[in-house]
Amino acid sequence: MSWLKRNTPAGNHSVRGVNYSTSPLLASKTPPWRSRLLVMLVGVGFVALAGRALYVQVIESDFFQKKGEERYASTVQLPASRGRIVDRNGQILAISVNAPTISMNPQQFKASDDQKRALVSLLRMPLKEFNAKLSDGGAYTVLRRQIDDGVAQQIRALKVKGLTVEPGYIRRYPENEAAAHVVGFTDIEDRGQEGVELTFQRQLQGHGGSRGVVKDRLGRVVEELGEPVDPRDGRDVQLTIDSKVQALAYQRIRDAVQQHKAKAGSVVVLDAQTGEILALANYPSYLPGERRNLTGAQLRNRAITDVFEPGSTVKPFIASLVLEKGLVRPTTVMDTHPFKVGPLLVNDGSHGHDSMTMAQVIQKSSNVGTVKLAQKLENREMGEMLASLGFGAKPQIGFPGAATGRLRPWKTWKPVEKATMSYGYGLSASLLQIARAYTAIARDGELAPLTLIKGEEALPGVRVFEPETARTMRELLRGTVSADGTAPLAQPLGYSAGGKTGTAEKQEGRGYNSDKHRAWFTGIAPIDNPRVVVAVMVDEPSGVYFGGLVAAPVFKTVVEQTLRTMGVQPDLEIKAPVLTAKPATAPAKPVAVAQLNDASPHKARN
Repeated sequence: MSWLKRNTPAGNHSVRGVNYSTSPLLASKTPPWRSRLLVMLVGVGFVALAGRALYVQVIESDFFQKKGEERYASTVQLPASRGRIVDRNGQILAISVNAPTISMNPQQFKASDDQKRALVSLLRMPLKEFNAKLSDGGAYTVLRRQIDDGVAQQIRALKVKGLTVEPGYIRRYPENEAAAHVVGFTDIEDRGQEGVELTFQRQLQGHGGSRGVVKDRLGRVVEELGEPVDPRDGRDVQLTIDSKVQALAYQRIRDAVQQHKAKAGSVVVLDAQTGEILALANYPSYLPGERRNLTGAQLRNRAITDVFEPGSTVKPFIASLVLEKGLVRPTTVMDTHPFKVGPLLVNDGSHGHDSMTMAQVIQKSSNVGTVKLAQKLENREMGEMLASLGFGAKPQIGFPGAATGRLRPWKTWKPVEKATMSYGYGLSASLLQIARAYTAIARDGELAPLTLIKGEEALPGVRVFEPETARTMRELLRGTVSADGTAPLAQPLGYSAGGKTGTAEKQEGRGYNSDKHRAWFTGIAPIDNPRVVVAVMVDEPSGVYFGGLVAAPVFKTVVEQTLRTMGVQPDLEIKAPVLTAKPATAPAKPVAVAQLNDASPHKARN
């Protein structure tokens, strides 16, 4: 230390023997721009950090808040229950029941062998399929949709990690095939696909709710966020359909189709006083809850979608207009020999008569007599009358697929076309349109507006005939179901009735197939105070195909049971049956009488 002091110049202070005044680094001057650059860079960095903070905390705070919440918060959807479909009496036609969906997170799935076996068994899923879903590696996969609520409770009791029981619903249809074509069905997402389910989708579907939750890393809910949004269930739809009438109409048309080995059949039942639709039954049908391998033939609501030439069911309307104009009376005798209209030979076949009263023309369904009645009318009068009955116009019932039918403008009619149209050929209509047309006779000349929704404000009726004309025609139609008429098998037990048969070869291409027929009967009961209009159609019956033998018995049983269901008292004396021995074969007279109605109108075209 003494040596260091001796060798250190006076006044020159140093630390640890380092001479700073002679250091080349400290001796050089620092350029001013360098310090300014450094300060500027620090300032720019500060501004950038401040701008970023402003962007994150103020400008895009919602976005970053949302991204942050997504790491720990999620939204659970709360499905709404679809509204019910009920009949006029409140009986359920369609309802949603609890049917949860089972899903899992494969990344978080943990289960013991026993839990896994129990889960696969409850899901009714092959183990190979389950393992394939488990190995997907995704964060979410559905194992089974719309399972029974009881099964879902058993799965929940297993307490398997990564497994979720999601709320859901499935649609049930208590009336099954009987009301399938009216009610329709929904898809797996609960959206209406057919029938009322499709037409009133917006009203039935409701609106789902939601609730915010905080989940842990295993997907378990540990906290709720904010106020939940409750789901709003869909609104109910009440139909004018009577489920009892619908069921019995379906049973009767099903039995008739099977008995006669027919292709299909339909029944329409209307409330004659209000125009409310009590039944729309079709066969073949389907189960709305089981829609695999369905065909178009099963899905079609034939009563409103299929159109055909109505044949002899049009004759009462022609006769009514002639009566209204005072051109004939029921007792007026008419020449009913075969005659020609242009190239068309009009005849009643082998069951024709030389002369008939106007009442007998309706009772025995004479083509010759009907054409002669039509010739007393102007084209305009006849055309406007048919149009006012709803022919050529789409029924306003708010139902998908309702057919319009065809009615050519009266200005284009030729004499031969007018003649064939008078007995129902050259125009087309659905069974629903034909049934509605008969409400004009049942309601004392006023055509009823059709209604499918209960409580819906109905449109006013349309006056077609005077009340006296309609009452007279009802009396003439009563003769059709008498022993001398074309449909004695249509007479209900205990109730008066009247109506009209029809049978026709089916049109194929530009001609008619003599091996294929449609048979139908449309009628009113009771005849003095009508309560129902019932229309029946059987498509392509085998063997016997006349309307008086195939469709009339269906009308009889449907009317009997419908009027009893409605509480209508019988207006005819019910006689006790007399037991007598009868031959094995059916009596010939009803067959011959029924055939008289079907004096092959198409052969009259040739």
